[in-house]
Amino acid sequence: MNKQGLNPYLPSWEYIPDGEPHVFSGRVYVYGSHDRFNGHVYCLNDYVCWSAPVDDLGDWRYEGVIYRKTDDPLNPAGMMCLYAPDVTCGPDGRYYLYYVLDKVSVVSVAVCDTPAGKYEFYGYVHYSDGTRLGDRAGDQPQFDPGVLTEGDKTYLYTGFCAIGDKSRKGPMATVLGSDMLTILEEPVFIAPSQPYSANSGYEGHEFFEAPSMRKIGNNYYFIYSSIVMHELCYAVSEHPTTGFVFRGVVISNNDLHIDSYKPAVKPMYYGGNNHGSIVEIEGKWYVFYHRHTNGTNFSRQGCIEPIVVRNDGRIPQVEMTTSGPNNGPLKGYGEFPAYLACHLFCKEEALYTGAPGEWMDSRFPKITQDGKDGDEEVGYIANMRDSASAGFKYLDCQGITKVTIRVRGYCRGAFEVKTSWNGESLGSIPVDFTNEWTAYSGNIVIPDGIQSLYFTYIGQGGASLASFEIA
Repeated sequence: MNKQGLNPYLPSWEYIPDGEPHVFSGRVYVYGSHDRFNGHVYCLNDYVCWSAPVDDLGDWRYEGVIYRKTDDPLNPAGMMCLYAPDVTCGPDGRYYLYYVLDKVSVVSVAVCDTPAGKYEFYGYVHYSDGTRLGDRAGDQPQFDPGVLTEGDKTYLYTGFCAIGDKSRKGPMATVLGSDMLTILEEPVFIAPSQPYSANSGYEGHEFFEAPSMRKIGNNYYFIYSSIVMHELCYAVSEHPTTGFVFRGVVISNNDLHIDSYKPAVKPMYYGGNNHGSIVEIEGKWYVFYHRHTNGTNFSRQGCIEPIVVRNDGRIPQVEMTTSGPNNGPLKGYGEFPAYLACHLFCKEEALYTGAPGEWMDSRFPKITQDGKDGDEEVGYIANMRDSASAGFKYLDCQGITKVTIRVRGYCRGAFEVKTSWNGESLGSIPVDFTNEWTAYSGNIVIPDGIQSLYFTYIGQGGASLASFEIA
């Protein structure tokens, strides 16, 4: 790779959650909603697209705005937000963007001749009599469209099912004709919502939102966000609209269930809703997902991890890492910005971002940035109070004898450096009150080999961490 692949994979000032990755003509394109830094709700910005060459997931290119919320005839004043979209290449070779506005329950479609050009409004998914899907009596509300095209048919997957809501029965599959709008086969439920999940195999991981479909060999993989929100799960069938069997969790954005380096029930990040999918790139499979930043649910960033699809069809759950897109550890020398932390926690645990009485009472650290939305300000970690830890994995360290950190804030104490979240300190770096980013160094030996690095603040006040450098 020409550049190292990092998580988050886009610049720290870009907030693209709900990522649907697709490979078109030698590039990976990611289509997602578009959060606003310091936004007050989800998805306030217009759709933009980023892409990367298939052989270099460290080299992402901004493709620009591909669709504005005012482009939909239902939204001329821009009063509604563009929720999570998906894109598919139709049988005519054009690219079709499917989305739902935040205050209506119909599926809108836009079209473009190229994967990341300017999409133009095309129409609404509808029945043969012209009634829009979602408008007919008895229709369930449409939400989070995911699309898969095979030949002249496009399979549209939609749905949102909150815990305890008996009016929502599960995610729906609807078959569309070659015009990409007209329904050939009416919606059917492909998995259960929580009230209807008894003896289904989905218990505890019932469908919540974010339906997405991929085909691997002869099997269809249904990727979705479960009722616990922080995890992306998958179910498998030999048919695109029926027979899906729950198989497991692909990733959690607080690393719950992972027990290889910690107790399975311990959260290592502040989780929240999750949305993404899997994609094959150059013969390898990856999961795209998102994490939460800025102490809210409304500033989310995309991440990537390599996954393994085993011969039996199963996908073992993977960890959150800093190095995911790199397909191996990062080179363990030089300076690393703190916003790359894949773990962020303190002595008082919280599963979720923005939980009432938890996050907003300022006990917890957060990844944030200076300035306003759109400012190209490099992110950092704020509010690191006593016991707050930031973890980075994985780095290939060789001959490291010095560690430097850049810190600011009303803090007096020290940062301990460790190679595991609960390990022994390899050394500490004292820090003191400063209003400007200030470098502090310590002669600390990092053992040779592939390592995780953790920086734990012990002391008074609250520190902000901009970066660390190892040499």
